[in-house]
Amino acid sequence: MGVTTYSLQNIKKELQHLSSNQLAELCLRLTKYKKENKELLSYLMFEAHNETSYIEGVKQEMDELFAEINSHYYYQAKSLRKILRLVTKHSKFMASKPAEIDLLLHFCKQYGKYINKNIGYKPLKQLLHRQLEKIAKLISGLHEDLQYDYKTEFENVVLQADEHYSWINKRDYL
Repeated sequence: MGVTTYSLQNIKKELQHLSSNQLAELCLRLTKYKKENKELLSYLMFEAHNETSYIEGVKQEMDELFAEINSHYYYQAKSLRKILRLVTKHSKFMASKPAEIDLLLHFCKQYGKYINKNIGYKPLKQLLHRQLEKIAKLISGLHEDLQYDYKTEFENVVLQADEHYSWINKRDYL
């Protein structure tokens, strides 16, 4: 016999029957146990109304992490994965494809600035390849007007990467 985990639908129905004080207590209790819950609740309460400034804040945090990247290729890959976890977490909070594309494009631009063009370390190469593929897939799922805006910026990023890195082929993404 184990602990029963209820479905999201059951939890939603039960939450509708609770008072506002009980809901507040549940939210506070959730934030005590997991840092990510606290960050999400903070975003929803204080930052969600101004997504643009939130994105800029995340980009600034990414820039700081890029500036701290070690020169050894192994540690560069670890740092890049850490930055991508940050991007993923904040993208999940915002639940917005355009915001995620914006953050990933910024990641790719910063990658070009901070990562040596003569790298031979496959995990480093794969990180950029996967992000470019992910951006292309996200753009294809947007509305036509947004697609055009992001496609031009994406093409610029791919062309810069193609010029900077011999192992990037622009025809793979354009």
